[in-house]
This record gives sequence, structure tokens and C-alpha cells, in this order.
Amino acid sequence: MSKRKLLVPESRRALDQLKASVSGTHDPKEAKYEVAREQGIPLQRGYNGKLTSEQAGKVGGAIGGNMVKELVRMAQENLTKQ
Repeated sequence: MSKRKLLVPESRRALDQLKASVSGTHDPKEAKYEVAREQGIPLQRGYNGKLTSEQAGKVGGAIGGNMVKELVRMAQENLTKQ
């Protein structure tokens, strides 16, 4: 679970579901491992000090970027419904 504080703590479950969804898994805790596998990055449970900053950034950036894209798509869809 993230150590960052959410402005709306009640949104944690929905954000976790979105994270899992955009990563192609059912468990948000597995999202980063799934993205790393897709990109060929050797991310493991536990210590990952041998990963480069670039490799780590590709995993986090892909997840965050896909979450933002999906949130924008959802907002646009809601706007067209109104």
C-alpha cells in the first residue's frame, strides 16, 4: 500500500481496482510485477537494489500513466453523457 496520503481516503479501494485493471491483473499488489514482466524488467519481491533508475521508472511510469489515461477517458465519457 502506498504511503502517500489520499485527499479522499475513501477512494483507496477504487484506485486499487483501477491500478489492477490497467495493469491486467486482479490484485493491485501484483500490478507492478505484471508490468515489469511485460517490459522484461527483473523486478522481484524484496530487495531490488540492482535495478536501474530507468527500469524502476518504467514500471511506475507505466502504471501511473495508464491510470491517468483511464481516468481521463472515464471523465470524457461522463461529460458526453451529460
